[in-house]
Amino acid sequence: MNRNENDMLEKEEIFSKVLRAGRRTYFFDVRSTKADDYYITITESKKFTEEDGSFHFKKHKIYLYKEDFTAFAEILEEMTSYVLNNKGEEVISERHQKDFKKEYISDKSSSDEEIPSTENFTDIDFDDI
Repeated sequence: MNRNENDMLEKEEIFSKVLRAGRRTYFFDVRSTKADDYYITITESKKFTEEDGSFHFKKHKIYLYKEDFTAFAEILEEMTSYVLNNKGEEVISERHQKDFKKEYISDKSSSDEEIPSTENFTDIDFDDI
């Protein structure tokens, strides 16, 4: 089987769900192995807009096989419970607050110039390292 045929086989989803979450979209797909067993792919697609208005997507994919389902689900449940138990369900990121406005920090004692918040800094993603 050549690479093109292999790529075509991977694109055949047996069962799929999509979760749209702002600039991110998550694709959950059940796929079939060469031996006709099933596995799951989870793909995160994130939209990036350029200054000229054009955009591109960055995608990250994980493959999850049946032998890892139980451990994966247990750890995911443990992690989500930990976050919700310790921080609740309310999103506390400034940019997610309905009344959020970019604020500037001003320290009149040392300088009269305004310093922009770190909200303008670039978010660096190290997922592919």
